[in-house]
Parts: sequence; C-alpha cells; structure tokens
Amino acid sequence: MLDGVAYRMLGRVADAEDVVQEAWLRWAAADHTQVREPRGYLVRVTTRLAIDRLRQVQSRREAYIGSWLPEPVVTGPGPAAQAPDGAERAVLAESVSLAVLVVLESLSPLERAVFVLREAFGFPYAEIAGTLERNEAAVRQLAGRARQHVAERKPRFEVDPALRRELTERFLKAAADGDVRGLVSVLAPDARLVSDSGGAAKAPRRVVVGADRISRFLAAVAPEGMRDPASGVRFLELNGGPAVLLTVGGRPDTVFSLEVAGGQVRTVHLIRNPAKLAHLAGAGEWSGLTGRLLL
Repeated sequence: MLDGVAYRMLGRVADAEDVVQEAWLRWAAADHTQVREPRGYLVRVTTRLAIDRLRQVQSRREAYIGSWLPEPVVTGPGPAAQAPDGAERAVLAESVSLAVLVVLESLSPLERAVFVLREAFGFPYAEIAGTLERNEAAVRQLAGRARQHVAERKPRFEVDPALRRELTERFLKAAADGDVRGLVSVLAPDARLVSDSGGAAKAPRRVVVGADRISRFLAAVAPEGMRDPASGVRFLELNGGPAVLLTVGGRPDTVFSLEVAGGQVRTVHLIRNPAKLAHLAGAGEWSGLTGRLLL
C-alpha cells in the first residue's frame, strides 16, 4: 500500500522506492510503544515524504526535454491471495493509469495527496486531515477541487479488457508491418501520440495529433526496430492495462501503452527514456516495486 501511495504521488519508481525506504527507516527508529496505529503512522510518514519529494522534483520536470510521462510499472498478474477484485480493482487500476497520473501532475502536492488517499485508497477525511495536519473542512475543499479537476481532464476509458487487448494486438501488428491503413483503422481520427524520451532516445518531442500523421510516423519507424533479430516483443499489464514492451539485446527499449475508448485508440503513450524503462528488465518476475501490489 505504501508503494501504491508513493508511486501515485510521484509517478516515478526510484522516487517512490526512496520515499518508502525512508518511511521504513523512520519506523525502525521510532518508539513503537508510542505508535497506536502502525498503518496510519506509515501512511502519514510516506505521504509527507512524498509531498516534500514532489516539491523538489517539480523544477526538474519543468526543465524536462519533451513530454513527461510517468514511469510505467507492472501491475499484474500478481499473487492471487493479495489481489483485490471487482469494483475495488477497477478504481485502483484507473488511479494508476498513465492518463490519470498525467492529470495528477497538474494538481498541487496537497491536492494530489488528498486525491490519492481519498479516491484511490478510501481514507476517511478525518484521517487525511491528521496526515496532512490540516482541519477536516480544508481537506474536504482540497478533495473537491482535485476531484473536479481530474473529472474535467480525465479521458474516457474502455473498460472491456478483451477489447483493449485486441486493439493493442492489432495496433502492434500494423506497426510491425508498416501498415498505414491498419493503423488508421484502430486509431481515432483525433488520436494523439505522446512520447517521452527525455532527450535520451529518438522520439517526437511534440505531441503528434491525427490518425494519419501517427500512422505514417509509426509505419516509418516501427518496423525496423520490431524486426531486428536482437529485439523481442512482450505483452504485459502496465499501469492497469495491456501494453507492449519492446526489448533490444535483452534490454527494455520502448513501451507502447494505449488509451482506448469507444472501440478506438485515443492516445498512444510511447516511452523510450532508458532511465524510465530499466526497472522493466525483469518484467514478469514478481520482485521489487514493479512486482508489488499497486492494484
């Protein structure tokens, strides 16, 4: 749960792991006889540390080259005994999606903390108020503003996992074949391609808009990388939805994650920043933050 709170607050694996590690060190040094509720104590410390870290990295993100996207994390499959199901899993999956995390970037640190604790994890307002050292009325105001902000900017999602998987497979095949018509057939006319390379790999630094432009770009660049004998393609669940991981020489090279609504791909997230993909080298192994239960 602490991993889930920290990651949703920060959108970066290394920062989330650092925050949880620091929270655990503070727990180890605490006088446990004075802690009435260990869970509440750890959530409080983790949230406050995440707020501090978020304030520190905001300037770093303002200087980022090109679009900034959260680091993708593996969210399934995991240990069945731990996994939530039904409505709970749907809420948690949406709150960790790349699209929602991008929207959360536009909230203030306090608004983001309230939204994560309330909307994703269902903490009572009184407990959130104690965590943030604010009165409950102020917390409710923060929650209302954050909820409205996210609702206004959050894209619609296709909830049928089978359809999302089918569209992802069709998208991948068309990209690998350099099939412009095939790509256009799965993309919404006003689809967007948002790429994140941090200037460390080849990728558009501006958002590409329109099914035709996206299709021609992908048809021109994707086949070469996907047909390289040293490359491999894997389907996996990232941030609550189906995604494609392209590896080259055994190293993560590219992640494609699609937003789907109305039976069409609305947004293509293309992540190529090596620093954001290194932790996926063991994707499929249940270890580290990428394997802990974020859903």
